[in-house]
Amino acid sequence: MKQFSDLTEQEVLALAITNEEEDSRIYRGFAEGLRAEYPASAKVFDEMADEEVTHRTKLFDLYQKKFGDDLPLVRRQDVKGFITHRTSLWLMRPLGLDAARKHAENMEVEAERFYRKAAETARDVSVRQLLIELAEAEADHEQLAHKLSAEILTPGARASEDETSRRKFMLQYVQPGLAGLMDGSVSTLAPLFAAAFATHNTWETFLVGMAASVGAGISMAFAEALSDDGTLTGRGSPVIRGIVTGGMTAIGGLGHTLPYLIPDFKIATAVSFFVVAIELSVISWIRHRYMDTPLLRAAFQVVVGGVLVFVAGILIGSS
Repeated sequence: MKQFSDLTEQEVLALAITNEEEDSRIYRGFAEGLRAEYPASAKVFDEMADEEVTHRTKLFDLYQKKFGDDLPLVRRQDVKGFITHRTSLWLMRPLGLDAARKHAENMEVEAERFYRKAAETARDVSVRQLLIELAEAEADHEQLAHKLSAEILTPGARASEDETSRRKFMLQYVQPGLAGLMDGSVSTLAPLFAAAFATHNTWETFLVGMAASVGAGISMAFAEALSDDGTLTGRGSPVIRGIVTGGMTAIGGLGHTLPYLIPDFKIATAVSFFVVAIELSVISWIRHRYMDTPLLRAAFQVVVGGVLVFVAGILIGSS
């Protein structure tokens, strides 16, 4: 790798041309990744890609005048300390709208910094002038993005995209997480309290609760991940859904298991009862907040199910 300060003027221009080509293709990738669900935002990225093509054309025209048609291959990864895009975000599907916008903002800042640094080392007046102009253009890209957003992302289009984003969040995170939390909080009640009232031993009860929570988490993770690949339902990556569901299942069971680390059985059981009440309240609120279920109905449905499992566990353990 070469130091940026060791690049010749010809190599700096070649590098700038390569960067503009790559940035344009990245914006095209963002546009294609967003087009199906966020058509208005995809159009904004199309416009930004066209702007990068214009920059590339100006740079190449100047390069031809100065150095001819032979363009050396100089890339970002060939220059030490230069801009690098560590993750190929533009290739990921489904593509997150917020992540794409944030990555684009970082690209513009990095490009502006590069052009200003390159202009400082340029000896040719015309080269230096063009690099400064491009630096200003990259600095103005944020304003361009806002302008394009104002023209293309009308209130109706923005509202539609916001609703699409909310629906994707619901399908990929809230629903799997809620299913896991409900399963972990409710299904582990019976074995935990059956062990508690059968043994009156806090440590043995804790081990049973840990086994039930971890086992349920693993089971739910695989069940969710293998349920569908998300291509038809729009539920996103099965791996992510599996991790969310399994993790929330384990958390739901561990919440009322951890109190049994307290040596005193009565205190541990009282704390565990309190934690169960909090868990059921949280589940009811999530159903009300994200699933549009009336709060009283959500609380009734969750509490009734939880109490039935809770009582079953106590009766079995006490028999």
